[in-house]
Amino acid sequence: MKHRFHALGIPHTITNKEYSACAFTQKVLKWCKMMTGRGHTVYHYGHEDSQVVCTEHVTVTTKQDLQVAYGNYNWKSEFFKHNVNDHAHQTFYKRAIVEVGKRKRPRDFILLFWGYGHKPVSDAHPDLIAVEPGVGYHAEPAAKFSIYESYCVMNHTYALAKINPRWYDAVIPNYFDLNDFEFDDDPEDYLLFVGRIIESKGVGMAVEIAKKVNMRLKVAGQGDLASVLKGPIPDHVEIVGYVEPRARALLMKKAKALLMPTHFNEPFGGVMVEALLCGTPVITSDWGAFSENNIHGMTGYRCRTMEQFVWAVKNIDAISRYVCYNWAMRTFSLERVAPMYEEYFDSLMRVFTGAGFYEYNVQRTELDWLNRDYPCAHEIVEVL
Repeated sequence: MKHRFHALGIPHTITNKEYSACAFTQKVLKWCKMMTGRGHTVYHYGHEDSQVVCTEHVTVTTKQDLQVAYGNYNWKSEFFKHNVNDHAHQTFYKRAIVEVGKRKRPRDFILLFWGYGHKPVSDAHPDLIAVEPGVGYHAEPAAKFSIYESYCVMNHTYALAKINPRWYDAVIPNYFDLNDFEFDDDPEDYLLFVGRIIESKGVGMAVEIAKKVNMRLKVAGQGDLASVLKGPIPDHVEIVGYVEPRARALLMKKAKALLMPTHFNEPFGGVMVEALLCGTPVITSDWGAFSENNIHGMTGYRCRTMEQFVWAVKNIDAISRYVCYNWAMRTFSLERVAPMYEEYFDSLMRVFTGAGFYEYNVQRTELDWLNRDYPCAHEIVEVL
């Protein structure tokens, strides 16, 4: 069945590819393209400079609004500024509430990509079905219905909130546009770190790993590495800074491996999938969503000691870059993930239009939405 969605953009950013450092913004951007392409009605509410594939873009913030809220700070070198009480958020709420009201129909879905940062808009429209479409943070759910990025973040959230599992929650992974990446089987001799340059992301450990294996490390992202290291940047480290999407893909496809020794319970780790879509294997810590998405010995390695990280780098050539690409393509592409969302929203809609949990779907021919096409032990698939 076809549905109607009100997709709320992120108040402190602009929904376009330039804001690739904001995972929330990119989820909005790609979700709108993915579901509009499937024939659903998608209204996007966001900044005037948004570049979104959707049924209708509705402007609710402007360049002036971001200027008033955040001034001229350089978000490409610093971390994003945001506060639900700032001018950008409050303006977003006020205007989005009005604009949603002009377009809504009974049983429309309103999507809280920013969780509690969008709740004022959904609260103003209690007649709509509020859903968090990609929970990637460890906090109490902001909506009655939530879709989580990983089983890790879902189960952790249930424990933190002290709530039992809810039938109409689900786990659907993040999704990626294959047009943004290019496979490469001829890497150069460097390691790569991409992400916020903060201690919890493991950038300090990445620097140490690269030194122990005597390899170059390129570091891309927002932040100041010298501050994290509390000292000068070593000679074997190259600071790339913030990179635009195409330059980011080039960095990834030519890397020998992507290092993600994240210290905290990673909800998803999108740069891991981006690297895999370039054929680049990943070396990660052994917790969070990595345990679900980094297939140990097939798409890279998961490690728990420095000795293991060093061994993983030295043996990274044992990982097939073809297998990395195919696993990511078959699991995280827009084409694969879209049917998962459709299964979820079809099931949820029956709560409001039929017998809900007990309604029989006479049109069902399969139950494949949770299937994962895992690589075989000796799989080598040529990239078409």
